[in-house]
Amino acid sequence: MTKELCLVIDQISREKGISRDALLKVLESALLSATRKKYGGRTNIDLRIDPKTCSIEAFETKTIVESVQNKDEEIGRKEAAKISPDKVLGDIVEVPIPLQDLGRIAAQTAKQVIFQRVREAERDIIYDEFKDKVGQIVSGTVLRKEKNLYYISIGKTEALLSQRDTLPNETLKRGDIVKAYLSEVRQTPKGPAIILSRTDPHFIVGLFKMEVPEISDGVVLIRGIAREPGERTKIAVSSKDTSVDAVGACVGMKGTRVQSIVRELRGERIDIIPWSEDPRIFIARALTPATVDRVGVNEDEKTAMVIADDQQLSLAIGKRGQNIKLATKLTGWEIEILSETEYSKIKMEETDKSLDKALMETKQSKSNEL
Repeated sequence: MTKELCLVIDQISREKGISRDALLKVLESALLSATRKKYGGRTNIDLRIDPKTCSIEAFETKTIVESVQNKDEEIGRKEAAKISPDKVLGDIVEVPIPLQDLGRIAAQTAKQVIFQRVREAERDIIYDEFKDKVGQIVSGTVLRKEKNLYYISIGKTEALLSQRDTLPNETLKRGDIVKAYLSEVRQTPKGPAIILSRTDPHFIVGLFKMEVPEISDGVVLIRGIAREPGERTKIAVSSKDTSVDAVGACVGMKGTRVQSIVRELRGERIDIIPWSEDPRIFIARALTPATVDRVGVNEDEKTAMVIADDQQLSLAIGKRGQNIKLATKLTGWEIEILSETEYSKIKMEETDKSLDKALMETKQSKSNEL
């Protein structure tokens, strides 16, 4: 029996990834629970399992007395001498309990507790494994979809990818292999919930780290990111090594690196922008693919006025204002864009107002002289 038990313990340990010692403790606790239940919940009943042989000993601890008043907790001196001859009055002696006396119900209880504890141990292992992976990119296989939730197989467990955290108009099918950003791991009554996202801006950061060795090595830095999932992403990069072109490293030979990321994102456009300490230069670059003529900034209010050629204005603003919105988010500056025509008209109006003001001041001066 003990040999078979050891084999079962070793098998479960291998299959479930739970340590042998942990399983023995679970089994010990389960059998103790069943034994105490059999004997009316008495707390003076204990049990232990030998970690090497898996042999099980159940016993009740009793105090040696001259005259037994409570047979559940006390034992006579003569009877105690048969078990432990060296014990004296007042000592505690361990009285063996035959395990076969536990009965079928107790054994079933032990079985249920074992399964429950194994599940709990599995949940703890999964939680400990994935809580340290928050912020990383994981790859998995789509298992099924239920109530706007995709269940993704990752390793020995399932992760959750909400429909709202997938790319717009993206429909995943059973068996599809997908990458996603592991955004959260939390404990629930049903076990750890592993939450994935394909819309989080950090998903883009993670993909670049995977594709661009210079980023994972810390040579190229990602200074900022702004994203409209499924539409466009702007990412600002710089290099700690003057011999390494940050943008070139991200684009890759003939665009292979960035194209790989674009494919994963189902065609989402990516603007890779060289970061600059000068806000004027950075704002102008952030409005890519548009080319702007001039940038004026108010550093106190962190606002910027951008002047663009009339033909570049719509490109700088973008469809539904997307380009300027992403540039604002990326730079952290509130950006206003004017066309050359609008700017010239405003300047002309300001000039006219200045002339009118000067003329009025001159008339007023002459009037005072008279």
